[in-house]
Amino acid sequence: MNYKPLILSLYQIGAIKFGDFTLKSGKKSTIYLDLRQIISFPDVLRAVAETIWQQVNGYPVDVICGVPYTALPIATCISLKQEIPMVMRRKEPKEYGTKQRIEGTFKTGQQCLIIEDIITTGSSILETAEDIEIAGLKVKHIGVLINREQGGKENLQQRQYSLHAAFTLKEVLSTLLSLDVLPEPERIIVNALLHENV
Repeated sequence: MNYKPLILSLYQIGAIKFGDFTLKSGKKSTIYLDLRQIISFPDVLRAVAETIWQQVNGYPVDVICGVPYTALPIATCISLKQEIPMVMRRKEPKEYGTKQRIEGTFKTGQQCLIIEDIITTGSSILETAEDIEIAGLKVKHIGVLINREQGGKENLQQRQYSLHAAFTLKEVLSTLLSLDVLPEPERIIVNALLHENV
């Protein structure tokens, strides 16, 4: 599949930004990936969901869980299109009622496919996988759109999880350069990022 139109769309809607940013980890970066923007663009959301699904289609899956919060609408799209039940992980513990961390209907031992937008170190995925496994589900496969290649895949492999990413950050950056859509200041940033460890 040709992913250039999707990468271009992500840039055009502001899901890929260039400038000076501080990441969740505290690290400084000249690129910021903000895929929360896709919820306002149904065609882009649909394309992201389909692209991730293509990476994991064919692996055993009984239920799907999106990592809170950005991946929830992506997982919902996949669930609806593929008619696969979805479960939801509560990021904050529920202090009333059943006090469950995983919401939805499932059976112990079922295979849960985890969906995420971007992987950096994999910490959010690992937190989600831990809660899913405590609830009695099994986790093996994780589908993501972009791998930042900053240790996430290796961290998941240590726990015997398989990462299936549509593309790496370097592939995204190279594609944007090849499309010739970036203004000169952003081209300079992208060239610098491609020649260092993004």
